[in-house]
Amino acid sequence: MAWIVLGFDGTDAEAPARRAAARERHLGAIGAMAADGRLALGVPLLEPDGRVAGSLMVLSGDEPAALEAYLAEEPFAREGVWTRVDSMPGRIAPLPYRRLPGPSGEPPPRRTHTVILAMDGTDEGAPARRQAARPAHLERMRPAATEGVLTLGCAVLDVPGGQMIGSVVVTAHETDAAARAFWEQDPYVREGVWRDLRIWGTRIAPLPYRPLPGSSG
Repeated sequence: MAWIVLGFDGTDAEAPARRAAARERHLGAIGAMAADGRLALGVPLLEPDGRVAGSLMVLSGDEPAALEAYLAEEPFAREGVWTRVDSMPGRIAPLPYRRLPGPSGEPPPRRTHTVILAMDGTDEGAPARRQAARPAHLERMRPAATEGVLTLGCAVLDVPGGQMIGSVVVTAHETDAAARAFWEQDPYVREGVWRDLRIWGTRIAPLPYRPLPGSSG
């Protein structure tokens, strides 16, 4: 199980300076969390113009205490970098992911990946559409994970351990257009499961991450 945290920076003129001032403390905190298994993935959310809009953090463990402990330690939350935090329970799909960049790697200088938050419809037929499309979706995601196209796939749940109502996915696409072209072929898009999509660029900093569920190590 997991918690999905979307932290959004302010839009005022001082927002970039607040992030820059807290960045080293943030990297130190999430590095320790990655090493002890509490953080599955943490990445920035980049707007098309390159501006940092916020962060996506995927925490291991679905207990509310895990979320509360993370936010109490996170410098971006404590020091006012994030002016809004949205949190959702989730479940990381166990797929044959490639290992995330380790601590000996170099930070990428530019966007390398894409984050998509995709929410299902809210009509009565939404759960049935997801269940009907899910086997074909997972069949497509397994080779995508093996090939390194899918970095992380996580279902959004209505409550911890509850019903799937959306997805958060991270893919190795350097542009919005490439990511959209990839997902347009997916059953969740073609069969109307996902109804509300938000997309950001991102890059993955090298941290001592543990293998994701389903990873070959």
